Amino acid sequence: MKYLTALTSILAFGTVAAFAPSGASRHASTPLYNKPAGHDVRSDGVAKEMDPEELKIQQALAEHQQNAPKLGFPTDVRTLVQYNHGFAVMSTNSKSNPGFPGGSVVGFAPDELGRPIFIFSGMSSHTQDLLADPKCSLTIASKEFKGAADGRVNLMGEVTLLKQDEKEAAKAAYLAKHPGAFWVDFGDFNWFRMDEIVSVRFVGGFARAGSVTPEEYAEAKPDPVSAFGPAIASHMNDDHMSSTIAMVAHAIPGLEVSEAVITSVDSLGMYVKCTRTPRASDQPQQFKIRLPFPRKIEDRKDVKNVIVEMTRAAAASAAPEPAAAVAEE
Repeated sequence: MKYLTALTSILAFGTVAAFAPSGASRHASTPLYNKPAGHDVRSDGVAKEMDPEELKIQQALAEHQQNAPKLGFPTDVRTLVQYNHGFAVMSTNSKSNPGFPGGSVVGFAPDELGRPIFIFSGMSSHTQDLLADPKCSLTIASKEFKGAADGRVNLMGEVTLLKQDEKEAAKAAYLAKHPGAFWVDFGDFNWFRMDEIVSVRFVGGFARAGSVTPEEYAEAKPDPVSAFGPAIASHMNDDHMSSTIAMVAHAIPGLEVSEAVITSVDSLGMYVKCTRTPRASDQPQQFKIRLPFPRKIEDRKDVKNVIVEMTRAAAASAAPEPAAAVAEE
């Protein structure tokens, strides 16, 4: 555990500045039980000295992550909303239980400005809540979400009924995301949209959180490579994990991992969840790193070409032990 604590400390102090978006709002925390802010980390009070070689690896990792190119926060947020599976948690002000929030899992689709579109039954509790008070929030998790290390977005705003002349465009956008939504033609279902977004909060994983303005969100465009990133990640994870492990070792010398699972792919690189057992420890640890591409990717074919280049470079640096080649498929 001492190595995991050290890694967390190095990443926290070495990379938070790089992860924070420019102009990100800072919110004061409300203290609990009159205790100072921060995490309560228990220890035996004895400072443990880290193995020098392990410390060197941790410092190299922190420096690499600080300098790794990433999508800007507005693009990250807009991309997550665009390529989500189309379901999210909506929190409304409950009409039937005043003073309490109501929670519902709802289907949605973003329009060209990233505004979520909904079609709700008039009998649904969240429909009645919105008609009484349009203020709500929508929590959207990334398509690959499995835990706290994965991305999620919270949009706060007002959800109101669409005008008659906006319904056909809304229907087209919704059916593109939910092609089997036969209920869009039901007479007792109504079209809604979050027109006025007032707050956009983003958590991209550990040590990567902040907010963007509604204007930045509206102006951002989804990253095009992220649209087919999950298919690339799945292929690499199923058939070429040894290549990903080799790429991690090549990017950060000394960092030997036993498992490297690609969680997302975008035009600037990949996020990889790694598993390793630190030196002088028998406890494995998991953490996510950014593995950048050598150049910006423009299309699907280019992703394949760059991953092949990275695999070959990793194999060359590891010679005479060859890394597994990426299949030519």
